[in-house]
Amino acid sequence: MLKIIFMGTPEFAVPTLEALLGWIGCEVVAVVTAPDKPAGRGRQLAESAVKQAAARHGLPVLQPTNLKSPEFQAELKGYAADLQVVVAFRMLPEAVWNMPPRGSINIHASLLPQYRGAAPINWALIYGETQTGVTSFFLRQEIDTGDLIFQDVVPITADDDFGTLYEKLKTTGAILALRTVQAIAAGTAPSLPQAESETLRSAPKIQKETGRLDFTQPATALANLVRGLSPIPTAFTQLPDGRTLKVFKAQPLSDEEASGLDTGGVGRWNTDGRTYLRVQTANGLLDVLDVQLEGKKRMPIADFLRGINDSIFNS
Repeated sequence: MLKIIFMGTPEFAVPTLEALLGWIGCEVVAVVTAPDKPAGRGRQLAESAVKQAAARHGLPVLQPTNLKSPEFQAELKGYAADLQVVVAFRMLPEAVWNMPPRGSINIHASLLPQYRGAAPINWALIYGETQTGVTSFFLRQEIDTGDLIFQDVVPITADDDFGTLYEKLKTTGAILALRTVQAIAAGTAPSLPQAESETLRSAPKIQKETGRLDFTQPATALANLVRGLSPIPTAFTQLPDGRTLKVFKAQPLSDEEASGLDTGGVGRWNTDGRTYLRVQTANGLLDVLDVQLEGKKRMPIADFLRGINDSIFNS
């Protein structure tokens, strides 16, 4: 039986842990996850989703603050795992990923080598991709560059945003992880070097300013940015009165719908005060559909307009 150390932190990793626990061919001997962190208004310590799942199954949990710590590495080595499975965790030092005799594998939410980095789901949507997927690969020192094992493609629909695509990929990733571990146990897992290309797109960590809507960009690009950041961390803009407006859903207005409208210059807001709120971009109108004004609840655009003085858009 294959002895496994599982490493992960967010909800995205939980289905993979559950899938491994459901297979009789392996034993998860311990779980490594992030230390508890203050959360919420009370700033009370909160456990990671993976820690909570491990507790439900009575698994030993390690929460190192320093992965290079000799004490942590000695404790990890004591479990004598054959393989480490990593999903949405931190970058591992070589002494950790190279510890098990069968190495360490990672489940990444893109079709590597595209979208290497911390936020592959977000960036696939931001760039307007029509498909993405999940990849299993052997860890190496450079992030997301190890030899490929398996990949599964997941279509991106026109209605997908970060939230819906996250759910699809976490389920597909769990299935892929189990298939990968089974192949490793059977000695049939491939190990294929990643192809390098000048056209590869990276997936760096999302920063707050990533979400600022720049109306000098085309409406289609801005709609994709909104999709890629909804429901978290959310795209945003400033209203003419300076207040911040989060945007959860938006779409480009079709040429037919926009035909004949006098919309003014780039960045100009347009509304009937009841049913729509639009803004002129570098190429087309962006129809804002679902928003949250600072200090208020998220709401459809018609509800938002009922509660705001629409004269601010004509100033």
